[in-house]
Amino acid sequence: MSDSVIDTNPYRIAIIGAGPAGFYAAEHLLKQEGLSVKVDMYDRLPTPYGLVRAGVAPDHEKIKNVTRIFDRTASNPAVRFFGNVDFGVHVSLDDLKAFYHQICFCTGAQVDRQLGIPGEKLARSHSATEFVAWYNGHPDYRDLTFDLSQERVAIVGVGNVAIDVARILCKTVDELRTTDIADYALEALAESQVKEVVLMGRRGPAQAAFSLKEIKEMGELADASVVTLPDEIELDAYSNRALEEHPDRSTSKKLEVLASYEGGNSHAASRTCQIRFLVSPLELTDDGEGAVGGMTVSRNRLEPSSTGRLSARPTGETFDWPVGLVFRSVGYRGVALPDIPFREDWGVVWNEKGRVTDSAGIAVPGCYVAGWIKRGPTGVIGTNKPDAIETVECMLEDLSGSTHFLPERTDIDAFIRMRQPELFSYADWRALGEMEAARGQASGRPRVKFTSVREMIEALRGNV
Repeated sequence: MSDSVIDTNPYRIAIIGAGPAGFYAAEHLLKQEGLSVKVDMYDRLPTPYGLVRAGVAPDHEKIKNVTRIFDRTASNPAVRFFGNVDFGVHVSLDDLKAFYHQICFCTGAQVDRQLGIPGEKLARSHSATEFVAWYNGHPDYRDLTFDLSQERVAIVGVGNVAIDVARILCKTVDELRTTDIADYALEALAESQVKEVVLMGRRGPAQAAFSLKEIKEMGELADASVVTLPDEIELDAYSNRALEEHPDRSTSKKLEVLASYEGGNSHAASRTCQIRFLVSPLELTDDGEGAVGGMTVSRNRLEPSSTGRLSARPTGETFDWPVGLVFRSVGYRGVALPDIPFREDWGVVWNEKGRVTDSAGIAVPGCYVAGWIKRGPTGVIGTNKPDAIETVECMLEDLSGSTHFLPERTDIDAFIRMRQPELFSYADWRALGEMEAARGQASGRPRVKFTSVREMIEALRGNV
């Protein structure tokens, strides 16, 4: 850092969204030698960590270890956490301009993409987003219900989220019992009548987005057989040529795993997970009572598009599947933020390398984005680190060039408490986290989560 950004009065930065992107941005800001900075992190939930808490599958506990790094950042005296504070409800952009030199929005991609087919609004048609948030105990989704009395489930999509949903549906209750899955979800899954799960990929196996680790895990379930069909996992000429010209070890390994599932990997299992390729839903059909009773499916073929990417094209062959429950897992999109320019077609904030711009590309001074709200829903948790660093480098340049807000006030804590008396500090979160861990210890679980905001508030007051 150049000496021009050294300030005896610390630069004050607000980060809206306390998920991975927000923590990585805070971490990089704090690492700058010669920069005096204070960072306040806001989240509309009382709990930090974003999708690490509410999106990572409960049986993937090791992935959640990244919160130890986030905890070190939050424990820095220069960082404060304001949980249960909703931007656009409790505070506005104009409010924050009075207290901060810069604001970085890290609000993620909060809603799912639609299939855009007839019948999508029928009962028993859901987004994978809802189901994942439900079984992870997200306060916004805890009261949803899913009809697990249905024996056949279709999941549209073959990314890691789709695989997570399939795995949770196919696991035994004993496999789930040692995780931090929400108690109400564990109870519902214990009564599940699901016998068959069908994962649907519109393109071929070489284009499947799931990771090698995720697809291997499917073959390790205690009482579920994974099935692939030989004609669907055989590579087409275009995919073969692409793999020959650009060898990819991970793709080749995934193809080997899929081949090992031909015909099923466990004939004694009581549940089956089919992984289908080159198929797309055309319509969800009504069972006569306003709920999903079946699905019309198109068989596809792959053809190169004008960009060279292999695209799925319908062959004209269609068939019907009887299914009683459908989850769509075809991507996420961001939600517009008050007073921040938003690109509706992409579902992201208009920006250039993290600097917020208007639709004409003109920078909006003092405002920045990182994570999925910046680039769209791509990558894994770690992908947010270089993304956040890129944004912070722009923030540092602008601090050096004095292109930032000129705050007039420093009493943000009192201001926020006036607007939201039930805010959560990081100390509050730590106390809550310790309670969750203690609740889980008796049953050999990493934690038993509090799943409503009111329950969290009452727990801190000693009323739970």
